[in-house]
Amino acid sequence: MNKAELIEKISKDANMTKVLSNAALDSFTSTVVSTLKKGDKVTLVRFGTFSVTAHAARNGRNPQTGATIKLKARKVPKFKAGKELSESVNKKK
Repeated sequence: MNKAELIEKISKDANMTKVLSNAALDSFTSTVVSTLKKGDKVTLVRFGTFSVTAHAARNGRNPQTGATIKLKARKVPKFKAGKELSESVNKKK
């Protein structure tokens, strides 16, 4: 499912226009991004938690040449599914 398909589904399920659905989705994603940039978490009970993990600087290898390269420290966004989401995805039909 892509963004357009998600917006279509939200608009049908919530009985609202695609324009409003798009605005709601954009608001959600920008809020998650700005919260993660601050170093905070976003938790949606029974769905999951968005957080940020710090990766330390380290040495890596160029797979083509085998040369050692330095990889900078960085922050990586992470999502951990909640129990209810995990169970519903693994539920047999």
